[in-house]
Amino acid sequence: MMTSTTRSKPEPPQTAVDRDPHWTATREKLRNRQRPTMTLTICDDEDVKQALASAEYVERRARTNAEADPSDKDAQKLLKTAQAELDKARKAFDGAAIVLRFQAMRRPDFEELKRAHPATEEQAEDGMAFNPETLGPELVAASSLDGITAEEAAEYLTEWAEGEAAQLFDTAWQVQGETRADLGKG
Repeated sequence: MMTSTTRSKPEPPQTAVDRDPHWTATREKLRNRQRPTMTLTICDDEDVKQALASAEYVERRARTNAEADPSDKDAQKLLKTAQAELDKARKAFDGAAIVLRFQAMRRPDFEELKRAHPATEEQAEDGMAFNPETLGPELVAASSLDGITAEEAAEYLTEWAEGEAAQLFDTAWQVQGETRADLGKG
């Protein structure tokens, strides 16, 4: 009968780990990380949105033509014109758009917020763990970097069209699960 013994890799002494410049720098980077953020961009001006979409299309076509024949001076000129029009359209869009910014909450705070809004009996029967109707305004307010209050969030979630209200809630919800880690192939 054979028995195998597995040897574990010996741990380096903590003092050696603490003196390792690579690990020290990595620890510092980990301490200074910011929680994830997401934005929701709203533009009610259909003409501005369409002008931007058209300018993007024209610029892409002009760039493709200019790259296909770099010696074609007319194509290069058309590209410069298209880029200028795209810049102009982007500025108009940026001027008309409303950008709302959201940041992930600390995990314990997010969990506490969900516990503070338990599902109704009917929602629980449907498998829900919390009440999105009461959680929504609080979540939007708590994750807003723009100072949206719970009262304002409740108004938006009630008064906006269903799709837009869902986008507002979804952005505040999705940033909580946003990950910037890459597991790699290590």
